[in-house]
Amino acid sequence: MSADFWMFVVIGFFAQVIDGALGMAFGLLSTTSLLAVGVPPATASAMTHIAEIFTTAASGASHTYHRNIDWRLVVRLAPAGMIGGALGAYGVSNVDGDMIEPFVSAYLALVGIYILFKAFRPLWLREVRDWAVPFIGLGGGALDAAGGGGWGPIVTTSLIGRGHEPKKVIGSTSLTEFVVTLTISATFVLTLGWSDLGSAVGLILGGVLAAPVGALLVKRLPVRPLMIAVSLVIIATSAIRIF
Repeated sequence: MSADFWMFVVIGFFAQVIDGALGMAFGLLSTTSLLAVGVPPATASAMTHIAEIFTTAASGASHTYHRNIDWRLVVRLAPAGMIGGALGAYGVSNVDGDMIEPFVSAYLALVGIYILFKAFRPLWLREVRDWAVPFIGLGGGALDAAGGGGWGPIVTTSLIGRGHEPKKVIGSTSLTEFVVTLTISATFVLTLGWSDLGSAVGLILGGVLAAPVGALLVKRLPVRPLMIAVSLVIIATSAIRIF
C-alpha cells in the first residue's frame, strides 16, 4: 500500500481519538490535513464525510454502550442536521474549489478560535430550552458540509454552553452525527461521483480503530486542555493555508 494510504490511516486514527473524547474535531482535523496536501475543498469534505459514516457509527455505538446518550437530544438534532447537511453539501459541490479554498480555511480558523473561546468559559449546568436545539442542528449540519467540519464544535459547544451535561452532549452529538454524515456523503456522491473519493478508505480504517479509545477517554481525560490543544492545531493549520 502507498505511503499516502498509511498517512490517511494515521490522520484518521488521531482525529477520531480526539473526536471521541471531545465530541468534535474529526472533520476539522481531517479536512485541514487533506487541504494541506492539496486536496480540493469539496473533495476533502466529501472524503472526510464518507470516512465519518464509519467512524461516527463506531463512535456512536461506543457511546451508547457507555451510556453517554440523551435520546431526546438525538431526536431533536437529527432531522434538522440532515437538512442542513444536504443543503451545505450541494452548495459546496457546485462552486469552484480554488475560489472557495481561502474561505473554507478562514471558516476552519474561526471554528478553532470559537473552540478556544469556549474552552475558557465556565460550564454551568442548567435546564435547556428545547426550541433552540433544531436550529443549532440545522446550522451545524450546513456549515459542517460546506467547510468539511464543524458539527462537533458548533453543536457540542453550543449545547454544553446552554447547560446540557457535557458527557451526554458528547455522546449524543457523536451518535447523531452518523445520520447527518450519511446524508452529507450521499449528496456528495450524487454531485461529485465516487472516483475521486477512494482515499477515504485510509481515514475510515484509522477512525474505526480509534473509536472505542475515544469513547473510553471521554470519561477519563480533562476536556478543557484537550479543547485548547485541538483549537490551536486547527487555527495554526488553517492560518498556514490562508497565508
